[in-house]
Amino acid sequence: MIDHGVALPRYRLHVVPAVVALASPAWQREVWLDPAEFEDLDHIVHVLFDDFCDASAPLPWLGQCLRTEQEVELMARLGTAYTIVQEEVGADAPDVAYLDSPHWPAVVAAAARLAQVLVANDHAALSGLHDAGHSWPSGPAVASGS
Repeated sequence: MIDHGVALPRYRLHVVPAVVALASPAWQREVWLDPAEFEDLDHIVHVLFDDFCDASAPLPWLGQCLRTEQEVELMARLGTAYTIVQEEVGADAPDVAYLDSPHWPAVVAAAARLAQVLVANDHAALSGLHDAGHSWPSGPAVASGS
């Protein structure tokens, strides 16, 4: 897999949607609180803190699944905001307790800012690949103006 800026682009395929989910209160209530759905806050936390990044200490993930120092800084802010809520409600609290916390809007705001940067950086990387002649899906590059 070709990617500009990250050694583990498949990890990023998990990180970006997890951050986007944290940025969407409507998604959180519609999906996370529905017992029929797979995704819940626990899943998101495992993606961002355990499996594909460490939002509490993201610097080692620079160049792995995070592209820039700005992404690292914003991920750390998200990690801090989430930790404040977790310490307030308790690690074993149900998702609704997190969502109802007066500190949850800070998590959503931190995630929203990070989501904007992640998506913008992915778009720039994709544009760079396109400009270098790579096409997706795999196949011959299409000349501009055709």
